[in-house]
Amino acid sequence: MNKKLYLTGKEARHLRGLGHHLSPLVMIGKDGVTDNLTTALEEVLSAHELVKVKLQDGCPYARVEAAELLAQKSRSRIAQIIGKTFLLFRENKELKADKKINVPSGKK
Repeated sequence: MNKKLYLTGKEARHLRGLGHHLSPLVMIGKDGVTDNLTTALEEVLSAHELVKVKLQDGCPYARVEAAELLAQKSRSRIAQIIGKTFLLFRENKELKADKKINVPSGKK
């Protein structure tokens, strides 16, 4: 488990609350992590910062393996892995202030 891929407890709790109502926008199917999937994930992360990803039946990866692989490829961080679904977060400094997600600092 690569600790750098995961958010701190406080950050992750905040994002889990925001991500609870989200629908999965990226699905990993039997073809695994393809260039098209990576491109789609990049677009969604740039637009929304927080994205829910779902593993479909036939996905060749275990859930933690898939989450860490996509987090590395997209330079994002994992907020949650639950069942066949996980949340990825990547700050987009280009977004307007009213569209950005304010993540509380994980430091005391």
